Amino acid sequence: MNGVPVWDRFVRVAHWSLVLTVAGAWITQEGAGRIHEWLGYAALAVAAARIGWGWAGSRYARFSQFVRTPALTLQYTASVAARAARRYVGHNPLGAVSILLLLALVLLVCGTGWLYTTDAYWGVEWVEELHEGLSNALLACIALHVAGVVYASLRHRENLVAAMVHGRKRAPEKDDVA
Repeated sequence: MNGVPVWDRFVRVAHWSLVLTVAGAWITQEGAGRIHEWLGYAALAVAAARIGWGWAGSRYARFSQFVRTPALTLQYTASVAARAARRYVGHNPLGAVSILLLLALVLLVCGTGWLYTTDAYWGVEWVEELHEGLSNALLACIALHVAGVVYASLRHRENLVAAMVHGRKRAPEKDDVA
């Protein structure tokens, strides 16, 4: 595969592990008890590890490389609406917002799920409703994330799903943001 290495093995394994654990937890939400709980704990561990890797990982894994200012993110959003968005070799500004939001929601969903298993909060309706509401918000953000991946893949003629499998993307061109 030609191209430049962008997403390291840890980022790719963490990404697909979150896909599997979150999907598995969603599938097992009714009547699977311990399986649902263990998938939640696994998702929590993966999200926590990915956050750590966002501070200490390789170039394109680091939050400092892809998290942009609100002003730049708004400019990028306007360029997407105008169908003039530039290509980023790593994550684009909306992708960065998506990553931060998805990681935060995974932590919150897992936290409320764990809370619901404790003696103090077992059967407490507001904790269950909060867990369910956060889970629904996570699913909505996943749908937006997938839509963004499809948009960017079509816009820039680059298969981002494949890139998240093998870790490489097309080399930067003149107008791309490295």
